[in-house]
Formats: sequence, structure tokens, C-alpha cells
Amino acid sequence: MADIQELLTLMEKLRDPETGCPWDREQTFATILPFTIEETYEVADAIERGDMAELCTELGDLLFQIVFYSQMAKEQGNFNFSDVVCSIVEKMVRRHPHVFGDAKISTAHEQSLAWEKHKVTERTTKRGNVDSLLSDIPRALPSLSRATKMHRRAAQIGFDWSRASDVLHKLDEEVVELKHEVANNGGTERLTDEIGDLLFVTTILARHLSIDPDSALRHANAKFERRFRRMEELARKRGKDLASMDLAGQDALWDEAKAEERS
Repeated sequence: MADIQELLTLMEKLRDPETGCPWDREQTFATILPFTIEETYEVADAIERGDMAELCTELGDLLFQIVFYSQMAKEQGNFNFSDVVCSIVEKMVRRHPHVFGDAKISTAHEQSLAWEKHKVTERTTKRGNVDSLLSDIPRALPSLSRATKMHRRAAQIGFDWSRASDVLHKLDEEVVELKHEVANNGGTERLTDEIGDLLFVTTILARHLSIDPDSALRHANAKFERRFRRMEELARKRGKDLASMDLAGQDALWDEAKAEERS
């Protein structure tokens, strides 16, 4: 607690109207938001790279964002950091009655189901009878994350395929529809619609396979970058310019980089 108080005091000094930092003083919730999103992705990057020293630093940066918001809210008379902490503690206790109460839950799957039920109850209590299960899903979420949340909510009332194999059949169907539009020179609007359907069904398949689609795509991005950089390196070692090579030559280097990883 002494450490967190030191951080809270530091934030107060940065926001001091007279002696604080000019940049920190003029920030608002809206101007800080892009930094918060960036810091969240930097935490994810450190985790995926397995860099614990960097993760410690990035978690500190993310914590600073929370302290920043709390200080601004305190100045406006809305809430403070202590309120934020109390809120999350109360929520976690409420959503874990099998740990802090008498409820019986023995598996992670049972807890996931119970967690969603708690959230439904909380939403109803907080907002009354909302017009849709999807009402409180933030529109600012990354598209893959929002898609996953929407069909997870829909699945709560049984609007879902029962098996991953059923989703694969739907995925095949979407590919056929996309091929049809491509073959018939479908316009941008139709192609966008079909690509969107394909991506959406892919996120449903990922959920059925217990895979986070955003993490899967980040993994694919990292793999592509790694192999492409190796292609560039191989080309330089052989005195070639990757950009000047034909596709067959580039593909050969890609296959070589790919084979190296698998060996």
C-alpha cells in the first residue's frame, strides 16, 4: 500500500494546477484513452514474447493509466482510486460465491457459465429490462473481440451451433459464397459483406475451439513477420534484392524460412 500511495501522490503532483506538468494538467479522459489502448496491447505483446522484465514495465504503464483516470475523476468529484479498488473487490467477491460463499463449482467450465449468469443478473439490476442481450457490448471494442462477445451472448439463449464441425460446414458455405462473388466480379459492397461473414463465422469457430481469435491473429502476424524477415535476410546473404525477385523466387525463400522453423 505504501508503494501505491507513492504513485497516487506522484499523480497528484503531476496534475497540480500550479506546479504540475503542463502536459499532464491538460489531459482529459478522451485524450488519455488512445494511450490506454496502446499500453494494453504492449502488455499483450510482452506476454506473447515471454518477456517478464518487459511485462513488469508494461503493467506499470497500464497501472499508471488507471491512476491517471482516477485522479481526473477525483478532481471532478466523481470517484477516486480507492473507489475503483473497492468496486473491483466487491465485484470479484460477488462473482465467486464458490470461493467466498457456499456455492459449489468444481470446474472452470462451470465457473464460466456461472460468471455469465452473474453478469446477466448484474446488467438487469443495473439497467432494468434492457432491450437486447447485446445492448452493453461496447462498440469501440476491436471487431474480432466484439464479434466474439456478441455470439457468446447469443449462445446463452441457445442461438448457436452445437459442435465445431457444424461451424466448419457454415465456414465452407461462406467460402463458396465469397468465391461466387469473386467469380462474378461482385462489387465492393458485396465482397465486403461476404468477407465480413467469413470473418464472423471464423470467430464463432474459434470460440467453439476455445481459441481467442485476436490472439490467434496476433500469433499469425508474428509468424508472418518472422518468416518474412528471414526471407529478407536470406536474400541479402545471397546478394539479391527481395523486391526485384519474381514470385517464384520469393516463394522459394518463404518455403526455406518455413522449413527452418520446422526443423
